Amino acid sequence: MNKKWISFEGGEGSGKTTLIKALEKRFKEAGQSVLTTREPGGVPVAEKIRHILLDKTKDHMDPMTEAILFAASRRQHLVEKVLPALEEGKIVLMDRYVDSSVVYQGYARGLGMERIAKLNEYATSGMMPSLTFYLDLDPEVGMKRIQTNKRDQNRLDLESMDFHHKIRQGYQLLCEREERIHCIDADQSVEALLEEVWKVIQEKLG
Repeated sequence: MNKKWISFEGGEGSGKTTLIKALEKRFKEAGQSVLTTREPGGVPVAEKIRHILLDKTKDHMDPMTEAILFAASRRQHLVEKVLPALEEGKIVLMDRYVDSSVVYQGYARGLGMERIAKLNEYATSGMMPSLTFYLDLDPEVGMKRIQTNKRDQNRLDLESMDFHHKIRQGYQLLCEREERIHCIDADQSVEALLEEVWKVIQEKLG
């Protein structure tokens, strides 16, 4: 399969969703068929799991339970929505994928990055995006963005600032290890981000 599958990663408030919308528009203007989707969620079963995972009242969830639920949601989303779109030759733009679990549960929750990577390798049959962008941003700035935009806060938003700083550290470690991941400074305009990302996509995927 000649896949054009691009995932976007980052801490809370890093601007992934806004960038993906701008990129989707750019691809469509270029005459490309695009699927944009998100994790957790994207299909009915996965959306039900998403509700459990992000519910603010579920503040005592066991970390491994959390990791397994993310992996289960991911599997259903992958086989029901992502793989069929790739088979049809569509470009897939994905808001989060395996890297999120490796960082959030593996690094920040302390379960071990390799351990969570193996869990997700099993869940996804080792299927990974062609290209990943990590939007790097100071967590303090990200949380201010959420408050300014009055976005509904979920269970992960409400974690301590120490947790959010660990998330950034985890992503930075992944960027050093994975050639697939491109680190982008997210503290700039959407227009500047779009141009930087578009240039990399053209160089790597054509």
